[in-house]
Amino acid sequence: MFEKLMAGAVLPAADIARARKWWHDVLARDPIADDMEGEALFYDVGGTVVLVYRTDYAGTAQNTALGLYTDDLDRDMTAMRTLGVVFHDYDLPGLTTVDGVAELGDERSAWFSDSEGNIIALGETSPERMAQMSKLRSGSMG
Repeated sequence: MFEKLMAGAVLPAADIARARKWWHDVLARDPIADDMEGEALFYDVGGTVVLVYRTDYAGTAQNTALGLYTDDLDRDMTAMRTLGVVFHDYDLPGLTTVDGVAELGDERSAWFSDSEGNIIALGETSPERMAQMSKLRSGSMG
């Protein structure tokens, strides 16, 4: 059972054209596929397929919908800010950000919203953890 199991992410979008532009302009990604009716786009992000589909319920979740990992959080936040991305600041029990960044042990994370209101985390973890995640991903490709 599940010998060739894979996982993907699913994000809602109220406006597919706006979402396509945001993914291109901010994340430098173009769809690897779309459906014939123009209601869904598929992106490759580090080997994970992300489905962006049209729905009127986009942007209603108050939780992190997608996690992205980078080797240089400061570099990527600076680049994203030049593109108009605004990072969220939080002051919650167990989670406080300073200039958009939370220090979480050996990981640093920041959160922002895409054009559709989905909350996305951008994290920088230790090189050892990145290597471990890469190894797990390649090992699970069956």
